[in-house]
Amino acid sequence: MKLRTRGEIIFSIFNYIFVTAVCLTCFLPILNTLAISFSSPVQVSTGKVNFWPRDFTLMSYQFAMQNGKFFQAFKVSILRCVLGVSLNLFCMATTAYPLSKTTERFGARHFYMAFYVTVMLFGGGLIPWYILMCNLGLLNSIWALVLPLSVPVYNMVILMNFMRNIPGEMEEAAMIDGAGYFRILFSVYLPVLKPALATVGLFSFVYHWNDWFSGALFMHQPQNYPLQTYLQTLLLNFRDMLRLSGSDYYQLLQRMNEQTGRAAQLFMGLLPTLIIYPFLQKYFTRGLVVGSVKG
Repeated sequence: MKLRTRGEIIFSIFNYIFVTAVCLTCFLPILNTLAISFSSPVQVSTGKVNFWPRDFTLMSYQFAMQNGKFFQAFKVSILRCVLGVSLNLFCMATTAYPLSKTTERFGARHFYMAFYVTVMLFGGGLIPWYILMCNLGLLNSIWALVLPLSVPVYNMVILMNFMRNIPGEMEEAAMIDGAGYFRILFSVYLPVLKPALATVGLFSFVYHWNDWFSGALFMHQPQNYPLQTYLQTLLLNFRDMLRLSGSDYYQLLQRMNEQTGRAAQLFMGLLPTLIIYPFLQKYFTRGLVVGSVKG
């Protein structure tokens, strides 16, 4: 066993303490939100709820599940993530594949790389973006939330660097067997790109799921709001939504308040990400590390 110096031991102790503190900083707010969502409004209003529920109640979740607007927004977000992530993966793969080649094989590589980097760093502005969606007739359409984000350039670069690590002999062997570029991409490259695809797919999912501004900008009808846009309006107008819920307003306030209701719906919005991430974590870690280093 290798003997460790005093400096290495001190560094390891400091590293463990620092990482633990960062983990707690991320985890404790989620735990506090969960505790508030299960607590009575009296306990929450008096500031007695920290990380464990007091006067346990499910009223906030019952209200969220009885509210048809929440589930309608949830469906819109699910549809957006399915369409958005699928389109992102397809566009990123078909874009990263030619850009992973050398200039001898793809002469316009520098031009397209400069174009994508410029698009990543500079935008056309909010007003031209909105006018373009109007002229295309995409307002109040799910495609207004999906099409403008078809090629996330940063994620595409990660995928491109991963492709550059794949041995060229695999492509040459496929060409000798008569495979074309699309066949090589989908039959040779993609099967070995699972870690990278999981990485960029997770990035795309989190972005589509958490984005609220696009929904507020392009959706003029509340029934077309994605979940995060709906939650944003809920945070601003919770009392008005309570009055419009069809239940006794004052009776509801006795069993829940703004904090508990918001906490319940915020946690329900966070739940899909918490469920999906553990299944992709091993691919996420490997894909992020390998795709960022050119061997």
